[in-house]
Amino acid sequence: MSKETLTILIEDDCIIVVYKPAGLAVQSAKVGQPDCVSILKEHIKKSTPKMKGEPYLGVVHRLDQPVAGLLVFAKNRHSAADLSRQVQNMNMKKGYLALVEGIVDAPKDLKLTDMMYKDSRKSMSVIADPSASDIKLQEAVLVYRTKKIYTEENRTLLSVQLVTGRFHQIRAQLSHMNHPIVGDVKYGAASSYPKGIALVADWLEFIHPQTGEKIEKSVDFSFGL
Repeated sequence: MSKETLTILIEDDCIIVVYKPAGLAVQSAKVGQPDCVSILKEHIKKSTPKMKGEPYLGVVHRLDQPVAGLLVFAKNRHSAADLSRQVQNMNMKKGYLALVEGIVDAPKDLKLTDMMYKDSRKSMSVIADPSASDIKLQEAVLVYRTKKIYTEENRTLLSVQLVTGRFHQIRAQLSHMNHPIVGDVKYGAASSYPKGIALVADWLEFIHPQTGEKIEKSVDFSFGL
């Protein structure tokens, strides 16, 4: 699978599931800059030549621009509302692979819980001690497990599942536990990664908003180690 191309994996009248490459924004404020939304709207126009006006495309959830992985978009307002409720009720499940610095020995699922806030000025999340902070904090919860340890490279491949969906949550929480994601210099990584950061959303599960069917999609991904 190419890392450079937005790939449509599932499409019907209600949803589009895609694989987003690292470096491509979900939705950009810059005029003329390609992003997932503009690419998919153009795809819908071409595949539905009789359509009049701008096609509807609902952004249900997002991935940071340097992160690759799976996303679902809604093709009508009803589907967007249904999928958004699934996100809010934590019924949409999202799994990730993260290559981190250091050795993490976690053969079984471990829950990681922190309190964090978004620093809008720096566009990053900060983990804080609730007892020492007068800032309104949000709970951030994820579950992680070791998939493979690369002893010589001093790196660990983690499987991560989000329980909550905070801004930069995985990046901030793994950095706070002293295992930043490879290439994520913004959150303290010392090592580089060829493109983006070594984080990919490799698994997605949700309920189809029209049929009620459970949709599960995963992608094979290698960080080249």
